[in-house]
Amino acid sequence: MEEIFEIEDLRELEEFLQSQSEIEQLRERLFAEFLKYADYKNAEEWNKAVRLCESLAIIGWGNHEALEALRGQFFNGNPTTCFQNKFGETRFVDAVWSRRTNGFTMEQGRTSYCFSPDDPAQKQSVSWEYEVKEDIQDISLESQRNWIPKNPVWIKRIISNCYENSKAVIESVDKELQSELNRRMRPEKYGRAINQMIINCSYSYYDHAHCKTNYVIADEKLKLKQTDFYPTLLTMFTEQEIEKNGYFLRNRFEFGPFKADSGKIRIGINLEKEFSELSHSEQKLKLSEYILFALSHVTDKLKKKKLDYDFDLMLEDFNSILTEWKA
Repeated sequence: MEEIFEIEDLRELEEFLQSQSEIEQLRERLFAEFLKYADYKNAEEWNKAVRLCESLAIIGWGNHEALEALRGQFFNGNPTTCFQNKFGETRFVDAVWSRRTNGFTMEQGRTSYCFSPDDPAQKQSVSWEYEVKEDIQDISLESQRNWIPKNPVWIKRIISNCYENSKAVIESVDKELQSELNRRMRPEKYGRAINQMIINCSYSYYDHAHCKTNYVIADEKLKLKQTDFYPTLLTMFTEQEIEKNGYFLRNRFEFGPFKADSGKIRIGINLEKEFSELSHSEQKLKLSEYILFALSHVTDKLKKKKLDYDFDLMLEDFNSILTEWKA
């Protein structure tokens, strides 16, 4: 165990673990050690839990629920840490940290405990009020650098606002389509090069009391950059019309770079007010068309990188589930 905690390089850790003779015994030792730090109390213990999750991701979690140890960011900029399974469900301790002049400590009143089927004590969930004590350590909080096999396609929305007629469709994406993707995609068969292909959908909305955002979709032939949006919008509408209606010119699709170290790529899809005026079935068809185009475009580019990943099988599975959802 001491050697595992000392090895910093992920590739070196992988070589070390895979060189061991009794993998099943090693897995159980690693898991027993993980349970000691799943209820972490300070930065050092969190970092040990991260290393153990990285190690178990390499050799497999066996009959235990596979988890990832993730560091994120709270709305005020403070770090967050938690364990999540392949469905994005949180397990064990979920903490918000406070920055102090001499380090980090877990924050009382913003730390939760989430039930886990692998918890020997079977402790029940406690939201926000899980007891922690101040323990300031001048140690950076680590985040897991590899990942467990999971559905690679995650369809999200940037903000919750939308026109009323799109609410049912968006809810169906969240509760039906995403749920089926998480359950029925076969990540173990695709490969390990891709972690998440995150599709962020931005819907137009008009809140008469507070704010409005109505996307105007640019002609794809123009291939506009961000600095071109407002000047081009002024050729289409007056300043008064832009202000009154909350117009924002955007490209239909926004493709981010693929980050090999995290295995993630982000895709943006912008949807105009007219989209929300379609019937629910028409919205599903149109959204499916946009999502499938975006995924196909990205996978065509990623194939050129010669990644060890079965994009064709992944798209085949995805398209089958999408076809059922939009029907």
